[in-house]
Amino acid sequence: MGIVRFGISLDGTLLESFDRLIEGKGYPSRSEAIRDLIRDALVEKQWEGGTAQAVATVTLVYDHHTRELSDTLTDLQHKSHREILSSMHVHLDAHNCLEVVILKGPARDLQAIADRLIGTRGVKHGRLTITTTGKGLE
Repeated sequence: MGIVRFGISLDGTLLESFDRLIEGKGYPSRSEAIRDLIRDALVEKQWEGGTAQAVATVTLVYDHHTRELSDTLTDLQHKSHREILSSMHVHLDAHNCLEVVILKGPARDLQAIADRLIGTRGVKHGRLTITTTGKGLE
């Protein structure tokens, strides 16, 4: 289809706030920032349905001294070996570890896996980030 130009009407204060935001993020233009906002909305809509193929990261922070926590997390990951592509373990200090798990599959399955990992007793903090496989985005 090619590039299509269109206009947007915005309150001046809102536009000034948007310009400060995108400048702080390093966008070269309003157009590129708006393209990213549209892509984000499309990706979110795609994985909200639950069946679309998605990729995700689950980030976990935990104290490795917590009894049986490492074994529990490993067991949970083995149960999801079809969806888990890779994981990385980092020792943050003498007690705390960071683990990043990369997944691919239907969005609802990735959410369920993340919920089990993050909800494991002893995990201090966890976050799921789901995104698209890139198909269908220009």
